[in-house]
Amino acid sequence: MAEVLVYVDHVDGAVRKPTLELLTLARRVGEPVAVALGRGAADTAGVLAGHGAVRVLTADAPEFAEYLVVPKVDALQAAHAALSPVAVLVPSSAEGKEIAARLAVRIGSGVITDAVDLEAGEEGPVATQSAFAASFTTRSRVSRGTPVITVKPNSAPVEAAAAAGAVEDLAVSFSAQATGTKV
Repeated sequence: MAEVLVYVDHVDGAVRKPTLELLTLARRVGEPVAVALGRGAADTAGVLAGHGAVRVLTADAPEFAEYLVVPKVDALQAAHAALSPVAVLVPSSAEGKEIAARLAVRIGSGVITDAVDLEAGEEGPVATQSAFAASFTTRSRVSRGTPVITVKPNSAPVEAAAAAGAVEDLAVSFSAQATGTKV
């Protein structure tokens, strides 16, 4: 089964609910591989494995805390290059949308923002989005490259599913832009 990268939103190892929702959606289209970055990344493995992550890629470097989104994009790009996933899922927040957009540009792919559902399709994952205050829904898919999809919080139920959750170190080479904007 194809792998789906899931960006982990956590604070010092405490995984936030939108990430658990992403793991539920990721299981619909493949095997979730979580990418946890920054301080406490390794501490997320137990919770992530309990919600279906077959592997947890971790990286802890001071750049993740000291600089804005570019170090996280560098890490996701490294994970994408190592795995060639069927999709990349990111929580839909201001930071998440910027990470997703920058990653999509780097890997030459399309991005779908604010999805509320995800399902497997014959030509790749199909995302459902709400439009005009949920009066209408649209179904979209990325036609070129690996889809990078941000998902709105509270769009999917959190479903526990035991998985291996093997922790692996992710080797990240930071680009020159990574240190451009300091927190």
